[in-house]
Amino acid sequence: MNLHFEELTGTDGARIGVASLDAENSLNALSLPMINALRDQLEAWAKEPQIVCVVLRGNGTKAFCAGGEVRSLVEACRAQPGEVPPLAAHFFAAEYSLDYMLHTYPKPLICWGHGYVLGGGMGLLQGASIRIVTPSSRLAMPEISIGLYPDVGASWFLSRLPGKLGLFLGLTGAQMNGRDAIDLDLADRFLLDEQQEELLQGLLQLNWQEQTAMQLNSLLKALQQEAIAQMPEAQWLPRRQQIDELLDVSDVCCAWKAISLQRDNTDLLLSRAAKTMSEGSPVTAHLVWEQITRARHMSLAQVFQMEYTMSLNCCRHPEFSEGVRARLIDKDQKPHWHWPDINNVPDAVVDAHFHKAWEGRHPLADL
Repeated sequence: MNLHFEELTGTDGARIGVASLDAENSLNALSLPMINALRDQLEAWAKEPQIVCVVLRGNGTKAFCAGGEVRSLVEACRAQPGEVPPLAAHFFAAEYSLDYMLHTYPKPLICWGHGYVLGGGMGLLQGASIRIVTPSSRLAMPEISIGLYPDVGASWFLSRLPGKLGLFLGLTGAQMNGRDAIDLDLADRFLLDEQQEELLQGLLQLNWQEQTAMQLNSLLKALQQEAIAQMPEAQWLPRRQQIDELLDVSDVCCAWKAISLQRDNTDLLLSRAAKTMSEGSPVTAHLVWEQITRARHMSLAQVFQMEYTMSLNCCRHPEFSEGVRARLIDKDQKPHWHWPDINNVPDAVVDAHFHKAWEGRHPLADL
């Protein structure tokens, strides 16, 4: 199952539920069985009065979670070109239902986001009530490189970042460090990688019968005081004005051109971001522009419903399969995009990603 669940009992008999992603070789990538098992366990813990808090973490030193397990998904897509394979419909409905549950969880839910926190890992982290990052944290929505788009609620959290930073991060797949995550309200606490056990022991010592929020805040604040000296330098907030000016444009084609021109910038962060985007999928860029525009006035539930529609349509179109083939299956790093020129992506293709690809009621109508 690649998941491990345990319950730790505190001094007053209260129990802490600990869910550990345990697929270290794949950087804890989420498969459909893992998603379903995690959702079932979280539902059970939500109903159990003795469970007072839940901790979600990933085993291994490299990653909390590097995203969804998309290889099998794409194999199903390639077997049924132009269609939505049943696995895709099940996978995205389950993943987005889990993410929404985290956002609305009735008990304190602490997510330990060390190492790589990419794609589906960001979906888990952003849903938690207490989002922890560490010196090793590397957060990103890198879907531009595989022909998908930033999903798992990214329409929600990217569209709410300051200025044009959400658009920039979606278009370039640029990585953020722990300081960036704190700066951009994509994390709540910065702790050291080696403080995880200290956090768990602290949770077990709390009196969960009264003034819980105050005690929990005091514990996290004290741990953060020990860690703060190791916080890395900010990367993206200091560049906000430059990025806002860069992306003060009328459409995605202009945005693509403006970022592409940064490839020769002496600022290595901007240069690297521009290179990643220019080697990525132009269709993804169109989707990023459109999803962020649409999501600004949507509820969280509406965002996940829109993303479900987009994801199923990505399975019907060729870019997602080709991107995963090039990056993760054959690993030749040379995707042959169906629409390689940003200016030649038909409007009808972009619009088609936002039209329902199933019969009857929306599978996420009850969020």
